[in-house]
Amino acid sequence: MSEKIWSILIEALPKMLEYGLKVTIPLTLLSFSFALILSVLVALIQYANVPVLKQLCRVYIWVVRGTPLLVQLFLVFYGLPKIGILLPAYPTAVLVFGFNEGAYMAESLRGALEAVPKGQLEAGLCVRMSYIKIMWHIVLPQAFRTAFPALSNSLISMVKGTSLAATITVTEMFRQAQVINARVYQPLALYTECALIYLAFCSVLTVLQHLIEKRLNRYGGVKS
Repeated sequence: MSEKIWSILIEALPKMLEYGLKVTIPLTLLSFSFALILSVLVALIQYANVPVLKQLCRVYIWVVRGTPLLVQLFLVFYGLPKIGILLPAYPTAVLVFGFNEGAYMAESLRGALEAVPKGQLEAGLCVRMSYIKIMWHIVLPQAFRTAFPALSNSLISMVKGTSLAATITVTEMFRQAQVINARVYQPLALYTECALIYLAFCSVLTVLQHLIEKRLNRYGGVKS
């Protein structure tokens, strides 16, 4: 690799890291938080067999899982303005990423909720706990422990998926790499560097995931 390319990479690194830390990571955390809240609601509605709402949740999951994320981004950002709904790029990315990943996370949580022994719910009812308290204090903690690996994978996947926000003008890390490349035209070197930064972010999350899983396996959950 020539000295010129090395100098370009050294100059580009802090700029890409800056946008990775101030845009990519916050975008991931906001989207994941929204997805987590949405997935809990959708999973609980399905678990409780709430009429009508359960069918609406199934339609939501069917539509989101059956259409590409990129198409969803374009539909909201470029399509909705045609009917008078105009959203800024960053909130659009948060909403679309959240709705998209929320559908997958809801299915993981639904499976985890159904894996909790029914006796846990019946025991809570026997001691006159309300349904909400049973879910909050008994069922959900066990379900989250079971679903934690899948939810962690969703978070890691979302870090990489945020690169698609560049297609709707959000200047995140990948978009910054594109801007730099347009000036110096070293796509192989710059996009490799960008990929390595994503790899570093995801590796940190993977290590944290393993540490938390070990802790949960040691101390977590009410056993049936």
